[in-house]
Amino acid sequence: DAYLPQRLLDKLMYVYNYVEMARVTGVPISFLLSRGQSIKVLSQLLRKAKQKNLVIPNVKHAGSEQGTYEGATVLEARAGFYEKPIATLDFASLYPSIMMAYNLCYCTLVTPEDVRKLNLPPECVNKTPSGETFVKSTLQKGILPEILEELLAARKRAKADLKEATDPLEKAVLDGRQLALKISANSVYGFTGATVGQLPCIEISSSVTSYGRQMIEHTKKLVEDKFTMLGGFEHNAEVHYLQCSHVVLQVLVSGE
Repeated sequence: DAYLPQRLLDKLMYVYNYVEMARVTGVPISFLLSRGQSIKVLSQLLRKAKQKNLVIPNVKHAGSEQGTYEGATVLEARAGFYEKPIATLDFASLYPSIMMAYNLCYCTLVTPEDVRKLNLPPECVNKTPSGETFVKSTLQKGILPEILEELLAARKRAKADLKEATDPLEKAVLDGRQLALKISANSVYGFTGATVGQLPCIEISSSVTSYGRQMIEHTKKLVEDKFTMLGGFEHNAEVHYLQCSHVVLQVLVSGE
């Protein structure tokens, strides 16, 4: 009875994964077993804020007055048998990429009054499709984008090392590391959108999903406008399924 759980533990590599997750996020292993995702993001925020001599407010009962926001665009799949090829297009780390590209962070969010008081020129700010305003990284780099850049860069290195590794133990450790880094990066957006979380910011999460909707709709239009018989292709491409979540955007395209 005691041997079987040990074999399961080894097979599922829980020890490696939990150790790597604790190392990446800076929380005790016990927190990974008893706490949710938000404590891991908060720990990374605190660590980065300390490096920059910044303080984070201790918000109690956060999110009780926060509103809701529009989520991702979803086009329901059309079930059927397709004889012609189906292609899948996938954005890599869509929501983290949006947060990095547009410098979305607590410390870069400004109100219209802030823009007027600070006399910020239009070229120094980004106005999101949801109507929020954030300063660009040329003026002030956000903490969240910095965290995401480090997580994704570290994951890229771990995956590269994993390809070169030959020792089973080393491969298990590296795979646990890249998985921990992936989960941590994808948790940042959810942390800002959790209205009952520790540090919610609907302005950030609504901006992320608004950019995501814009990109998915642009992708659909680009596919259906470019890949046509008039453009020299054998068939007209048609989008059959769209899903945009905090992890990936998928587009299934078939020629008819």
